[in-house]
Amino acid sequence: MTTLDHTDAPLNMAKLSDEELIQQSRQRNYEAFEELVKRYEGRIYRLALKMLKSPDDAEDILQKTFLSVFENLDSFRGEAKVSTWIFRIAANHALMKLRKEKGITVDSLDAPPDTGEINLYSRIADENSNIHKLYEKKEFVRHLEQALSELPEIYRLVFILRDVEGFSNNETAQMLGLSVPAVKSRLLRARLYLREKLEHIGTGVEISE
Repeated sequence: MTTLDHTDAPLNMAKLSDEELIQQSRQRNYEAFEELVKRYEGRIYRLALKMLKSPDDAEDILQKTFLSVFENLDSFRGEAKVSTWIFRIAANHALMKLRKEKGITVDSLDAPPDTGEINLYSRIADENSNIHKLYEKKEFVRHLEQALSELPEIYRLVFILRDVEGFSNNETAQMLGLSVPAVKSRLLRARLYLREKLEHIGTGVEISE
């Protein structure tokens, strides 16, 4: 009876982990890289669109991100998750575009909040904010999108990574090259701003304490 040799059977890319896809991509397995792109292109495009508010710019960031990923495959050492590494590349490209083409600066973004925000600080729970849940409510999306677009870009980026994409404080810090306390500070400021804006909108949606 003849035994079939499966050693050269094609890999099922969809079943491979991100780390395995990176390893295969290093060997110039383009199907593996295409699978990696497929897994993250939607989220990267969404991040870029929310940061830059332009479909053309978002597409440009998407292309630059995966070009950078491909060019730097050998530099990935597995010290962070693949998703963290890819999002960090995308975030860096988005911030560079904002700074270079739109004159955005991020000086003094960690300065203490204005005195008028002190009451909100005492009323919001840092890790238990439910703004990200409200984000999913259809009747609330337009108002939140508007408030989010008015945030300074670095606050907006931290909020999107933490509360929309669901990355941890540590992962967000790795992506942005910040300390964890800086991430927490910026996230809190973003949540406070959004809460204050949304509480003054007559949406009929209640924001719980």
